[in-house]
Amino acid sequence: MNRLLAISIAAISVGAISVLAQQLEIPKFDGVEVTVLQAEAIASYDASEAGQGAAADADYFYAIVNSNIGKYEKTSGAFVDRWAGVRGGPIRHINSCYVEAAELLCANSNYPELPMASSIEIFDTETMEHARSFSLGIMEEGSLTWFDRLGAGWIAGFAHYDATGGLECKDHSFSAIARYDSNWRRQGGWMIPASVIQRMKPMAASGGAIGPDGLLYLSGHDRPELYVLAAPTMGPKLVHIATIEIDAEGQAFAFDKSTEDRIVYAISRPAQQVRSFRLPQIELPEGAHPLNSPAVIESIF
Repeated sequence: MNRLLAISIAAISVGAISVLAQQLEIPKFDGVEVTVLQAEAIASYDASEAGQGAAADADYFYAIVNSNIGKYEKTSGAFVDRWAGVRGGPIRHINSCYVEAAELLCANSNYPELPMASSIEIFDTETMEHARSFSLGIMEEGSLTWFDRLGAGWIAGFAHYDATGGLECKDHSFSAIARYDSNWRRQGGWMIPASVIQRMKPMAASGGAIGPDGLLYLSGHDRPELYVLAAPTMGPKLVHIATIEIDAEGQAFAFDKSTEDRIVYAISRPAQQVRSFRLPQIELPEGAHPLNSPAVIESIF
């Protein structure tokens, strides 16, 4: 089939679909209006490790950069302790962490090496010693940048890049969200909507977490924004419902799970600071669900 004939057939097909839609009175999908909100700044602290992300528990916050994690007092910002890996060692690019049961759970990758490989590294928050490791190895999903609990299993974000550390066959738009059971067996996943992933171009989501409202919050590489995503009623793509402006230039963040006050800790890489914020409440639009709702958690057929 020559190229001109193929184009003509395609045009006829599109026209036929349009006529059919009019005849059947099929409404056009208008999408969801994205609400723009503002995070409330609470405090900021100098931290030399504030290069990749931050986490917090009841008494301390943690600043993360590649193979170093600093522990600081919440009240004063005073330095307490540090875990320091060796340069070029097995832990070389910690992307994000969060605190759970006196442990710091961290997403680590071999970025910018190829092929992409990832692991989960766990640290004792009291001693700041490395406790254990779980290797994911080479993943078709991409490079692990964040993960969190979802029901009895896990949710995780994987990155693809347009430039350094990326694959020639997959650009940033292949970055996605995956679901796993408690043993890290894949149970499904979602696409990131274009309204979010284009804001992260040419990189990907550096941070992500399930909020206390069950919605997914994502941060990109360098924009001072958090993106709030809900699960769709149908289809493979998450629903972008809100963007929160925040005085932190991308990178990873974490909810302070010791409080129900919607507090997150993030970083300003240029200022080498860890900053805390209170996030606004999010109104869930019709046709969208929290990711931890029974309709989503129990959706395996």
